[in-house]
Amino acid sequence: MEDKINVFIFGKKYEVPAGATIMSAMEYAGYKLVRGCGCRCGFCGACATIYRVKGDKELKTALACQEQAMDNMYIATLPFFPLVKQPFDIETARPDERIIMQLYPEVYSCIGCNACTKSCAQELNTMQYIAYAQRGEYEKCAKESFDCVMCGICSSRCPAGISHPQVGLLTRRLYGKYIASPSEHVERRVEEIEKGNFESLIEELMNRPIDEIKELYNNREIEK
Repeated sequence: MEDKINVFIFGKKYEVPAGATIMSAMEYAGYKLVRGCGCRCGFCGACATIYRVKGDKELKTALACQEQAMDNMYIATLPFFPLVKQPFDIETARPDERIIMQLYPEVYSCIGCNACTKSCAQELNTMQYIAYAQRGEYEKCAKESFDCVMCGICSSRCPAGISHPQVGLLTRRLYGKYIASPSEHVERRVEEIEKGNFESLIEELMNRPIDEIKELYNNREIEK
């Protein structure tokens, strides 16, 4: 017999297999995950989840596809959190302190509580990259926030209402556009694409059976 544990999903008790992830436990319990379920590999940030284990006072956060369900775990998902996303034109925006002040002035209201860092499912030093953004250190902010999956858990826990993922995304785009050294092989490949060098190859590939495409993908040469 398969070992089972008890979990509470949105307040209702279910018996699920021990060792299952939160996402797998929800599906075993009969939930059809249409929203709040994306890549299942910890990259898309769609399955943001909050939970508390019975007897533990701390409310914790995780990605449902990565976190293992525990006995007497109380679970609620956050399939969407309304981050503030300010529009900007990358061609006119510049990597100086004014752009942060104009688009995301709330970063200067950070009280240093570190709730964002503690809640990050990717274990990023979120408060630190916001500090870099405050000081206009865009390269440091871009690199510190690079693994952000935009799940929004940090923002849901922030008393200052900072949209950390959007601030990080802005700095990464500014860094890539104006600060990072040009990548010659990327520029060369873009030029080749614009010339249509790969159109016949793509057309030939799209006409192949799906099983053959999967086989090609699974056995492709991966550059180290």
